[in-house]
Amino acid sequence: MGKWFVPSRIDTDPGHHIRVGLAAAIIIMVASWGVGWLPQTQNSWFAGTTVLNPLRFWTPGVTVCAVALVTGGLLLVRSWLRLGQALQLPYTTGSGATNVGSVKESARKVRINDHKLTVINRAILYWTVPLIFAFPIMSRDVFSYLAQGRLLHAGLDPYGEGVSSLPGWFMIGADSLWAQSPSPYGPAFLLISQFVWFVTNGGPEWAILFFRLLFLGGMAMCMWAIPRLARRFGVRGDWAQWIFIANPLFGLYMIAGAHNDTLMLGLLLTGLYFVNPHWAPLNHRRRRILLGFILLGGSIAVKPLTVLVLPFAGMLLLWRPNTTISYRARIAVWAKSVVVVGLLLAVLGAVTGLWFGWIPAMMTSGSAAFPYAPFGLLGLGIGWLVDLIWGTGTEPAAEVVYSLGTLAIAAVTAWLALLPKPKHPIFSAAIALTTAILAAPVFQPWYVLWVLPLFVIAGAWRGWSSSLLYLLVAVLIVVGVVDQLAVSQWIPLLPMRILTGTIGLIGLAILIFFDPLTRRAFPQTRKTIQRVA
Repeated sequence: MGKWFVPSRIDTDPGHHIRVGLAAAIIIMVASWGVGWLPQTQNSWFAGTTVLNPLRFWTPGVTVCAVALVTGGLLLVRSWLRLGQALQLPYTTGSGATNVGSVKESARKVRINDHKLTVINRAILYWTVPLIFAFPIMSRDVFSYLAQGRLLHAGLDPYGEGVSSLPGWFMIGADSLWAQSPSPYGPAFLLISQFVWFVTNGGPEWAILFFRLLFLGGMAMCMWAIPRLARRFGVRGDWAQWIFIANPLFGLYMIAGAHNDTLMLGLLLTGLYFVNPHWAPLNHRRRRILLGFILLGGSIAVKPLTVLVLPFAGMLLLWRPNTTISYRARIAVWAKSVVVVGLLLAVLGAVTGLWFGWIPAMMTSGSAAFPYAPFGLLGLGIGWLVDLIWGTGTEPAAEVVYSLGTLAIAAVTAWLALLPKPKHPIFSAAIALTTAILAAPVFQPWYVLWVLPLFVIAGAWRGWSSSLLYLLVAVLIVVGVVDQLAVSQWIPLLPMRILTGTIGLIGLAILIFFDPLTRRAFPQTRKTIQRVA
């Protein structure tokens, strides 16, 4: 059976895998029209028509769409892996073959790698366009953006009021998780959400399109910054682009899922690019560094968690490998960066009337804990135990655990920033954000994309990192489909989840164990690979 997968001329052609990925993206788009999220509001165009009824309300149609969604997602993963192998990118065979190359980029290979980068950018374009026209999948956070914009438009404080403060909030499509929870977003994004609500009057189709166009701008910033940052730190730009933006997690969670993390990351990475002490001449250097910190401030104003990156962005201006940096120099750089970012946030706070309300909101995000978040689960478990013994209720003890997690995040960040001989600033930022993810009561699959580009451009990568990432990508896509199927109330959800989960497990097994080409990326099948190859 393995002979069916032996590479042919077509199978080693990158264009072939781009076309297969395009077909997968189209399948995902059509499937989302049946099982993607769309609220049944009065001003929804699709809610007032019957054109999609066979896909959304007829059980066989919904079943076909659910199966197509998980199948299309795994097919896109395979196309991504095969594209990397066809381009002979690092860590795509798992066999240590010399044709795989190295993550580090030498000057003589830049032209070749530029050609590969062009191919990867074309793949990103082809795979993204169909997803623009998909109904939201993997998450319905885009409707919480709209609901929080509605709050601000009504003159309420999203940091002090949940979306349930206004009637009809559930019909907008927001998850009940946000009913009484403060907004985790910065003032700039709340201002954008208010504008989208005002322009669209809450119409879901137009609102989704507006948000997606904005997030495509964030994606464009990522595509521009990632190869440049990678090369600045001696990493291959083509590989960095492939492993981050061509990654199906990015397309499905950021574009099809319509997440503002795309904008946050675009501003963050572009800002880090401009914070460079080697710009010439001097007057241009100062202006570009200032622009870099303004962009970083914009990232914080979208999602305040990226404030953890700010001290390490300042360290980029001072850092040399294995060199001690004086605390006086650090404080001087940090003070200037805080002034720039603080002024930007103050202006945005004044415009919205929210000022710095996002700071206490960040500290109380535990009320929106997901039960399957590791640290959230720990807090709930300790809370249940304390309640069982002393009858205090689960919330007080859980809040103490979440507060300890916040202290751990601050402690790790401070330790990394204050080391006499600091580590690579980008790597330190990645560790700080990873700690924030692991010690937070909320966990979502796309949080992997917060730290992935930082680890990539810092060159902190090994073969096992790639194998783990490939497995994580495939698993999180299956989990996202199973967990976020949007089906009508009269269609049983559990059988749909069992069906898609079973197909997803079969697809994972094929990718990892039975497809002699894609399993090259996984070290546990290395001996078999060497026989097939």
